[in-house]
Amino acid sequence: MRVHVVSDVHGAVEALARAGDGADALVCLGDLVLFLDYADHSRGIFPDLFGEANADRMVALRTARRFDEARVLDRELWAGRDRPALIEQAVRKQYAELFAAFPTPTYATYGNVDVPRLWKEYARPGTTVLDGATVEIGGRVFGFVGGGLPTPMRTPYEIDEEAYAAKVAALGPVDVLCSHIPPAVPELCYDTSARRFERGSEALLDAVRSVQPKYALFGHVHQPLVRRTRIGRTECVNVGHFNHTRVPWALQW
Repeated sequence: MRVHVVSDVHGAVEALARAGDGADALVCLGDLVLFLDYADHSRGIFPDLFGEANADRMVALRTARRFDEARVLDRELWAGRDRPALIEQAVRKQYAELFAAFPTPTYATYGNVDVPRLWKEYARPGTTVLDGATVEIGGRVFGFVGGGLPTPMRTPYEIDEEAYAAKVAALGPVDVLCSHIPPAVPELCYDTSARRFERGSEALLDAVRSVQPKYALFGHVHQPLVRRTRIGRTECVNVGHFNHTRVPWALQW
């Protein structure tokens, strides 16, 4: 059995269409939408609306953690525009292309920049969406927890810690724990390019320690200080920033 795993797709449609090649199944850990590419400021919803120069300004402010100034710039740029309508129109366009690229079967959960209410409109037969739920793949139980925790970035699918922990608890024993964000282990959460700690989940870390799945797979941190570590019997693996690598992480048994 061979399963390919991707996370942080961020608009990489052509690579996503090839991600299942040679695998029995594809697992996607979210962040399909590309709002602003920090490596290429010409890509994404933001530069399409406001231009690359404004994208340069926004990235510089956020990278410097000058979030108040970034919010001021954001308000200035959106003044007089129908923000919800324009963003949803752009997200729908991306989702139509991305969900059409998923191979069969695909098992997917949401990232923190995704819009869950739209997924049911675009998920085709052969794509199973899971959040706080499990599925058996090749005789192993995979548990999925989507979304992220609250941050100053205020991304679309951030939920409070209690609700997130309830989804983790709902899984019960699993062989493979799949989430968008990592367990709250500092070296797994630190992004060396952004030079900041992303939010990890204490509930995920508690589940790893108590359940001891064979693997805990996640993404979210694009340039992690450490891509993998072991906690007891569990191998914790950041499967990679797919928008950058264009290569899925492979799990075989």
